[in-house]
Amino acid sequence: MYLQLGQVPTVVISSPRLAQEILKTNDAVFANRPTTLASQILFYKAQDIAWAPYGSYWIQMRKICTLELLSVKRVRSYSFIRDEEIKSMCKCLESSAGRTIVLRDVLVQLVNDVICRATVGDICKDRSTLIDVLFDIMRAVIAFNMGSYFPNLQFINAITGKKAKWLKRQKQLDIILEDILEEHRSHRPSVGHDQEDLVDVLLRIKENGDLDQPITIDNVKAIILDMIIGGTSTSSMTLEWAMAELMRNPQIMKKVQAEVRAKANGNTIAEDDIQNMHYLKMVLKETFRLHGPPLLVPRISREDCKVEGYNIPVKTRILINAWACGTDLDSWENPDSFIPERFENSSINYLGSNFELLPFGGGRRICPGISFGVGIIENALANLLLHFDWELSNGLRPHELDMTEAIVLSNLPKNPLKVVPITVSLDKYKGSQVAG
Repeated sequence: MYLQLGQVPTVVISSPRLAQEILKTNDAVFANRPTTLASQILFYKAQDIAWAPYGSYWIQMRKICTLELLSVKRVRSYSFIRDEEIKSMCKCLESSAGRTIVLRDVLVQLVNDVICRATVGDICKDRSTLIDVLFDIMRAVIAFNMGSYFPNLQFINAITGKKAKWLKRQKQLDIILEDILEEHRSHRPSVGHDQEDLVDVLLRIKENGDLDQPITIDNVKAIILDMIIGGTSTSSMTLEWAMAELMRNPQIMKKVQAEVRAKANGNTIAEDDIQNMHYLKMVLKETFRLHGPPLLVPRISREDCKVEGYNIPVKTRILINAWACGTDLDSWENPDSFIPERFENSSINYLGSNFELLPFGGGRRICPGISFGVGIIENALANLLLHFDWELSNGLRPHELDMTEAIVLSNLPKNPLKVVPITVSLDKYKGSQVAG
């Protein structure tokens, strides 16, 4: 679908077949990002990974991210952080057992704590302020901005006060990040790289100075923003939707809980346990399919290109409707229904090679933090199902649960999920399973 959004020619892609044309066949042509005033101000002249233009700098930073920041070994080194924070979450839920809670508050706290500790460590004294500022930045980036569609009218941002607000927020953010970097310079790990958080890794790479393009402190700050923003809202959103779908589908809830409790090693869940929880993974795939980000981060064509016989000129903005791909009638049977079993004998995954399922995007610009984010989601959901039974609040029945979506920072439930956690005696459960 072609749209003329102000002065910006835009093409919307809404099928897996055409998404493959953009993300695979012509990936290099559509590897650029649009330039916006918000991303220029808030992300240090777009020197992060998400908004940086395609070129030698982005290629270098993407390589650093893949090999150093979010490698399999590095992600595993953060597992103790995830486990500690999940244990803390479960203790919090135990103290609220039998009472109604807003699950979103618990999940957002969990995800924020895991990602902040892995990124900036335990020494960030302004963590809550940092998160608040980052959420403001996310709102600014995704909010409607007249200047993004009428580049000749950028002065509107100054008249309306948006530019001044962004500059103020960026200055506040820069002070926090500078404090974080100074703390890390003063307290660098003295033994091995395994104890490094992501800021330590970036500072080490910068100081080694053996890069094709030397990186600056502003580059480091921009990447830190990506690491924190990239996972906070999306991971907690996925967990809330997964729990909402399970509350609305009690039979699926019973089935996945039975698997988790059968596979878990006593009161704890190890990495190997998760790998054997095949139905849990199907539940998450189905959650990604129905409730992932509706639109992928925009791309822009670097040159003229022909797709399916249509001419797409240079500098055309490309929007990929991931939700439409995930509910495409030609790809999915009963696409609007939550049916984890559809993945039982399916090789479809969310790693970017199956264009019917694109929660993390695809091609060169695919999210580099998939394993990190999914690790948090899988372990958190497994622990929620292992340690607790769940009831809806105020006698609400499953079919009455409001599943209306609200597009804010991401595709959240319009009304936060309210549930009642019921602590489970796992020893009793295991005994009944053996007796059965």
